[in-house]
Amino acid sequence: MRPSGRAADALRTVILEPGAARHAEGSCRIRMGLTEVLCTASVEGRVPGFLRGKGEGWVTAEYGMLPRATHKRGEREAARGRQSGRTQEIQRLIGRSLRAVVDRKAMGEMTITLDCDVLTADGGTRCAAITGAWVALHLAFEHCISKRVLARNPITGQVAAVSCGLWDNEPVLDLDYAEDSAAQADANFVLTGAGGIVEVQATAEGTPFSEAQLLGLMALAKKGTAELFAAQREAIGA
Repeated sequence: MRPSGRAADALRTVILEPGAARHAEGSCRIRMGLTEVLCTASVEGRVPGFLRGKGEGWVTAEYGMLPRATHKRGEREAARGRQSGRTQEIQRLIGRSLRAVVDRKAMGEMTITLDCDVLTADGGTRCAAITGAWVALHLAFEHCISKRVLARNPITGQVAAVSCGLWDNEPVLDLDYAEDSAAQADANFVLTGAGGIVEVQATAEGTPFSEAQLLGLMALAKKGTAELFAAQREAIGA
C-alpha cells in the first residue's frame, strides 16, 4: 500500500489554471496533489548575444521555491547571493524540455523566459513546472499572434513530465514527498506528445534496480504523461 493510498498507476489530482498571472503574456498555475507551481512566460524582443543576427529565438527558464513552500522556512537564494546547484540544474532542465518542442526559427529574434515559482512543495516540483510551463509558453505565443508579432505558433508539440519510483520494489506513478523520500528508486521522465524522450533521470537509492523495473517505470510514465497532455490541451482550449 502506498502512503497516499493511490493505485500504482494513479496520478495525484491535477489542476491546470491558465491565465493565473494578470500581467504575464502567458501563465499557468499547476497543482499536482499538494504541489503547486506558478509558471509565467515573459516575452522580450531581443535574444542573448550568441544568437544575435541568426534569425532565431530563445526559450529559457528560471526556477525557485518560496521560503515557506516546505514545512519550515527556507532561506531565499537571493539573500545568499547565489543559486544552489539544484536550482540551476532544474531550471536548465525546464529550458531544455521546452526548447525540444519549439521551432525557434519561427520565433524570430525574441526571448521567452519561463519563471517557475514553487508555492507549495510535496514532491515532483520540477515535473509540475515543466508541465505547467508548456501551457504558459503556448499562451504567450498565442498572445504574440494576437498582437501580430508572430504569424503562427512556433510550438511543434507537447511536452510534460512526471515522476515514477519503486515502492516496495514495485513501480508506482507520480511520487509525493512521503513516497519520494523513502522509495527504493526514483525517476523523472520528460516525454513529448509524439512519444519522444527529452530526458530521463533515474537513481537507485540503495540496491540497483533492473532493466525490467526501468521499463516498468517508463510504461507508467507514458500513461501518466498521456493524462497530463490531455489536461494541457483542455487548459489551452484545444
